[in-house]
Amino acid sequence: MLEFPMSISRRALMSAFAATTAVAGFAGKAAFAQASADPAVLEAMRRATRFMVEEAAVNGGYVWSYLPDFSRRWGELEASPTMIWIQPPGTATMGHLFLDAYHATGDEFYYEAAQSATGAVIAAQVSAGGWNYVHDTAGEAAEQQWYDTVAANAWRLEEFRKRYGNGTFDDAGTSESAQLLLRMYLEKRDETYRGPLYKAIDFILDAQYPNGGWPQRFPLPEDEDDYTRYITFNDDVAGENLEFLIFAYQALGEQRLLDPIRRGMDIFLETQQPMPQPGWGLQHYVHDLTPAPARSIEPRAFATHTTAANIRALIGFYRLTGDRKYLARIPEAIDWLESVAAPADIRPPGRTHPTFIQIGNGRPLYIHRRGSNITNGSYYADENPNDTVIHYGSFRAVDTDALRAEYEAAAALSPEQASAGSPLLAASGSRELPRYFTLKDVDVSDLNTPGFDPNPPSAERVAELIGTLNERGYWSTPLTTTSNPYIGQSPAAVTPGEYRLTRVGDQWDTSPYVTDFPVEGVSTSVYIRNMGQFIQALGAR
Repeated sequence: MLEFPMSISRRALMSAFAATTAVAGFAGKAAFAQASADPAVLEAMRRATRFMVEEAAVNGGYVWSYLPDFSRRWGELEASPTMIWIQPPGTATMGHLFLDAYHATGDEFYYEAAQSATGAVIAAQVSAGGWNYVHDTAGEAAEQQWYDTVAANAWRLEEFRKRYGNGTFDDAGTSESAQLLLRMYLEKRDETYRGPLYKAIDFILDAQYPNGGWPQRFPLPEDEDDYTRYITFNDDVAGENLEFLIFAYQALGEQRLLDPIRRGMDIFLETQQPMPQPGWGLQHYVHDLTPAPARSIEPRAFATHTTAANIRALIGFYRLTGDRKYLARIPEAIDWLESVAAPADIRPPGRTHPTFIQIGNGRPLYIHRRGSNITNGSYYADENPNDTVIHYGSFRAVDTDALRAEYEAAAALSPEQASAGSPLLAASGSRELPRYFTLKDVDVSDLNTPGFDPNPPSAERVAELIGTLNERGYWSTPLTTTSNPYIGQSPAAVTPGEYRLTRVGDQWDTSPYVTDFPVEGVSTSVYIRNMGQFIQALGAR
């Protein structure tokens, strides 16, 4: 679960379905774009891609950032030399970018790169059909060693504390990988991708609870109290699964997907709590649908940002279905959000609401920590808004005026107007996927750089990109996020010093942190962003 100054922002549920350009039959347009393009653009694209494919990739897979000599490399945590990252912006994100470049240029070089990345994604697919955050190409023993060392000492990243051996829906890794398989299968109807694709579809269907919710991980862990079993909205778990299932329904014509899609939307209604607190938590218990706790930085409480995200999802569901039941309780949720806004004198600039609101009394909870590392340290929540941890926001920006305007605009539409063009109401298998997946509203932040700029690049910007591509074929980037190298198991004794408000714990803490002394390196995110601007320069939209 990314919680950092820069984090992955995923698609709004409806936006991805707005583009209807065909995947099939792109070659003529691509050939025209290539023929009319600046040769320097095409050459820069090839050089940058050749570096990533031939030097950065491990068995076709990628992490987030690298030192230029590859002596250290990182995903959300430091990776071993044989590891690849599935969690975006990782291997599947790169596969999507390569496929986008293929659509823009018609150059088989990029399709072959997409094949290589997709092969790495398939190799990382767990036996049940989903994906974990990471995969070690050296095998399970090597991956377990990484979990026992680097991951086990990452104080703030509890989701990496143990190797579950199953798949996760967190941070869109499974959804994005499944979408890549779908695109690759549809591209040339290559049977290589059909089996893994349907395995991923079955995984998402098997993981769904009868009530429509999804856990964070599947198959379910044996421990009944493991938070990854709970119905999860955090990091858009439900929304990402719905997005993929709708893509699959619209492109493959799988009628069996309609009921899981409907149940997946209805769980948003079922989990909205009754008055006087009509909001949602990050996660909810399966048995009674009330908010549940997650990591120790995520207490059992209402979450204001999740409530805002779920309101927007419900508006999207109305536009998908024309069913006004999805709008019915939105006004009371917005009213509640307005009622729990933080006083102006305690909230940080740009923030409006406490992240967490207690069940029952409606008072805020704020996150703190004590100790110096994962062994001796602990997180806790109380009502004191001062001295909160800096790597997880105790306050959020929630624009209730914008939410109300979005609701009112949707409510003013008749069901027929709202759902016009919905892929759920069209004949199954009749809709084509968007041509480009990395050019829309998906940020690809790797904690070092901002995500994609949706504005087409100027001629000056294109020239700058060509000019700053170095001789080796990458854009040298300040790696503003780093980590302490693993030096052994964190000690039980608290290291002298004050770690309540620091970016990282003591020297044993392997969590990522923003550094005041960035070094130059290679960023997967920068490659994706800059290639996207080149693709736009070729006329792609």
